[in-house]
Amino acid sequence: MRILITGATGFVGSELLVALAGAKHELFSLGRQRPERRELATETAVGQVFCDLRDPAAIRQVLRRIQPEIVIHLASVSPVAYSYDHPNEVVEANLMGTINLSEACHSEVPHLRQFLFASTSETYGIGPIPKTEETPQNPGSPYAVSKLAAEKYLLYLRDAFAFPLTVLRPFNTYGRKDTAAFVVERIVWQMLHEDTVKLGDPEVVRDWLYIDDHVGAYLACLGNERTCGQIFNFCTGRGVCVRELVDLLSQMTGFRGEVEWNSIPPRPLDNPTVVGDLSKAEQLLGWHPRFDLEKGLHMVVDFWRRKEAVATSAS
Repeated sequence: MRILITGATGFVGSELLVALAGAKHELFSLGRQRPERRELATETAVGQVFCDLRDPAAIRQVLRRIQPEIVIHLASVSPVAYSYDHPNEVVEANLMGTINLSEACHSEVPHLRQFLFASTSETYGIGPIPKTEETPQNPGSPYAVSKLAAEKYLLYLRDAFAFPLTVLRPFNTYGRKDTAAFVVERIVWQMLHEDTVKLGDPEVVRDWLYIDDHVGAYLACLGNERTCGQIFNFCTGRGVCVRELVDLLSQMTGFRGEVEWNSIPPRPLDNPTVVGDLSKAEQLLGWHPRFDLEKGLHMVVDFWRRKEAVATSAS
């Protein structure tokens, strides 16, 4: 299949690209030309095209030339904390970028088979637990608002023009390999390097999804007619608080230092508990997570230990 991926150099995109590279797809990566971003993490030939999704004319020109059968739209400004201080940038990139891309697909790609959109569990906000696909959405950050607004625009295209949409709402994903700016990786990095771990509220509960299962969600949807027009949660169904996360990682790393709780300011409208219901993905797609939390955390700790060993030997 001829597949265009936006955000292919990001966390999920780079892992997904590797997974797709061995399946004889014709792959294209669309992104802004930003030299500070890492190179595509695959040796398989990938066509790279560059344009700003905020430029509707540029994106129409790219799609007119490539004519993808499937578009996987991952590109976004995603750090929730960042969005509070940069709402205009986040909304413009996430909402207007999605509108421009989807409208270009609608007008310039007559044989588009599927448009996979990376939404987020953040759109649910505070409310009933567990979160099903029908749970009312109550976004609590500019990032979540931008993603929900993008969802609504895509659903309009689906209903008005039979736009071949699939919405994925993944829950809190961990397993990053190049940044310790997110909670799981931050805890591991601090435990391996510091005597003190600084964190926020220990009782915040999240549904933690390992990156390989997140990638598996896209593979389960890709080219699958059952996903047409549908919205899916991708999660584990298990809620674990940050305190328990720290206890597990302390055992795995051998950390014996101190934990300074509530040393990071809380977010406005932070949701105390986010746990998902994955029954729809299980029933319609046969998808279920292959990694429980303990196995996934072991993978993360092992990776960061190896990374540290390589850095130490090179210095």
